[in-house]
Amino acid sequence: MSDIAIIGGHGKVALHLARILTDASQTVGSLIRNPQQRADITAVGATPVIADVENLTTEQIAQVLVGYDAVVWAAGAGGGSAERTYAVDRDAAIRSMDAARLAGVTRYVMVSYKGSRVDHGASQDDGMFAYYEAKAAADDYLRATDLSWTILGPSTLTQGVASGRIDVGASLPRGDVSRENVARVIAGVLAKPATIGRFIEFNDGQTPIDEAVDAAS
Repeated sequence: MSDIAIIGGHGKVALHLARILTDASQTVGSLIRNPQQRADITAVGATPVIADVENLTTEQIAQVLVGYDAVVWAAGAGGGSAERTYAVDRDAAIRSMDAARLAGVTRYVMVSYKGSRVDHGASQDDGMFAYYEAKAAADDYLRATDLSWTILGPSTLTQGVASGRIDVGASLPRGDVSRENVARVIAGVLAKPATIGRFIEFNDGQTPIDEAVDAAS
């Protein structure tokens, strides 16, 4: 992968990822909706692309994605109303998948969360219910596409210093993972075709990221 589009490009994970990829001489277009964020994007070596995917059609998103080799979904509504959570985490994410196919971009990496599944077990009065529902729907839609997808399931995100080490597995208890480690995992799976078709759940841990990603492939 040499030309990567990051949707949700101003998020903390996305900014780490853009820096990691551009430091490795890859080209990054970071999709953002707020033009005032341009300077933060250029500071990590990426190109800001103004594209509000929440309000763009599939065809409009496809026009933005033409020419890229891979798409990383790192966007999210970030809490707030259930309506907006569904609009971003489910509906816009699904449109971006269809857009990638229209644009001829086959590689797609979804940043989800550890434990994402349709039968998540949360009740409707749980404040995270809409998020769990939206992510499960988007992840399942992605699995049903013919895209070369990888879904990542990090545990609770922290601002901790990246250790470069994680533990991988669905059976792991939910823990913590630094945002920079998540970015390093994304960069790792982009470079490893063997991760296509995998849902990789992980915490900060003891295994070097490259080894852990290989073991999960």
